[in-house]
Amino acid sequence: MSYAEIDGLRLWYEEHGTGRPLVLLHGGYGAVEMFAPILPALAERRRVVAVDLQGHGRTADVDRPLRYESLADDVAALITRLGLAGADVMGYSLGGGVALRTAVQHPALVRRLVVVSAPCRRSGWYPEVLAAMAQQDEAFGERMRGTPPHQLYARVAPRPEDWPRLWAKTGDLLRRDYDWCAEVAALTLPTLLVFADADSVTTAHMVEFFGLLGGGHRDAGWDGTDRPAARLAVLPGLTHYDIVGSPALPAAVLPFLTHPATAPG
Repeated sequence: MSYAEIDGLRLWYEEHGTGRPLVLLHGGYGAVEMFAPILPALAERRRVVAVDLQGHGRTADVDRPLRYESLADDVAALITRLGLAGADVMGYSLGGGVALRTAVQHPALVRRLVVVSAPCRRSGWYPEVLAAMAQQDEAFGERMRGTPPHQLYARVAPRPEDWPRLWAKTGDLLRRDYDWCAEVAALTLPTLLVFADADSVTTAHMVEFFGLLGGGHRDAGWDGTDRPAARLAVLPGLTHYDIVGSPALPAAVLPFLTHPATAPG
């Protein structure tokens, strides 16, 4: 457990297990603890490097906006600093967007990509989710005091008083439009998309995202030779909020990270 100094940012990371590295990126208002329920299963098979993103957990905020692109650059710098080129990267929700941007912006550093409960364009969220994102600001953060995310932040953050600031900056990020479909279509690395069957991302977008990666266009053939390199997992009985702690998540992810990739035929 340590800090890496990256362009003025003291980025917290912690390592668990041994083997091929797997970088874990948490969701909004969270920290590495988001993965606590599934960390033992992942660390049993991989060298897990779990990161607290800018302004989250043990990583103090710095004087720059929160942007998927800059957060991805932080992750890439950490991968380089630790000599982990060829690492697998897995992110959930906000971290899923950061993981995707890391693969887009730094393809040479990422071997395989796992995006959990995150869209590749903003309109992939349900309208009511977008409406809730639009309301996130300092005042909303004040109302969230005493909740489990705030209790964790108050316990581990270098400056617990920055809690409202985190909500203001995250809200600004979540209100910004984005559409990465063209960049997703250009990706060549094996990618697994994981969603809950009652996710905050629309089912139509799950299919669209998978299609951009080459999935869902044709039958794989009796022997599977026409299977795309991308994978799609829709986990039953889960939501956007409990998928990250479900044992079904590592059960879906670990085989993808382990099995040989199959390129499109």
